[in-house]
Amino acid sequence: MHEGITIKALLDSSATGMFMDKRMAARHGFKLQKLERPIVVRNVDGINNSEGAITHQVKVNIYYKGHVERIRMDVCNLGKTEIILGIPWLAAHNPEINWEIGEVKMTRCPPLCGGVRIKEKEKKRKRKRVATLEEEKIVRWAIDNKEDWGRKEEIKEDHRKIEEMVPKKFLKWKKVFGKVESERMLTRKVWDHAIDLKETFKL
Repeated sequence: MHEGITIKALLDSSATGMFMDKRMAARHGFKLQKLERPIVVRNVDGINNSEGAITHQVKVNIYYKGHVERIRMDVCNLGKTEIILGIPWLAAHNPEINWEIGEVKMTRCPPLCGGVRIKEKEKKRKRKRVATLEEEKIVRWAIDNKEDWGRKEEIKEDHRKIEEMVPKKFLKWKKVFGKVESERMLTRKVWDHAIDLKETFKL
């Protein structure tokens, strides 16, 4: 995983995409992904970019004051600018921008973005998962033992026969040889899947 770095990004309503400077990407060791087709890019003055067409892009995580998102950026020559977030990004997030003091608030992001709301959901999901594991333990115990209720004498006799027939070194796997255990249904698991039979199947 790439270590986090702090950079200054330019919000540019005239840019038609999201861009990362080629030298910055190389300097920080970002993993580049080759595009299927090169993209011709022009500067603000309409002249083709000095580095030619865009041939690679990079996936990055952006963190800003509790805001979290993962986006693709085209890699090209940006001169002294490290990151440009253009009109697609601005339109998607519609941030509140105070141009006077240079403050950006991410208050109108789409549901795909992360941030504080996502972190709260993750906390709730983790708490719920702990409860689910506890419930699973109880259910597993009930399934393992419900068929034994009222069958203590039968189980005791079954174990006695096993001890007579099975060598001592294998007795730690007593359940494998038990008649009572062999008649049980397997314990249900969360990853169980149904096997649908054909309509023409006959028992």
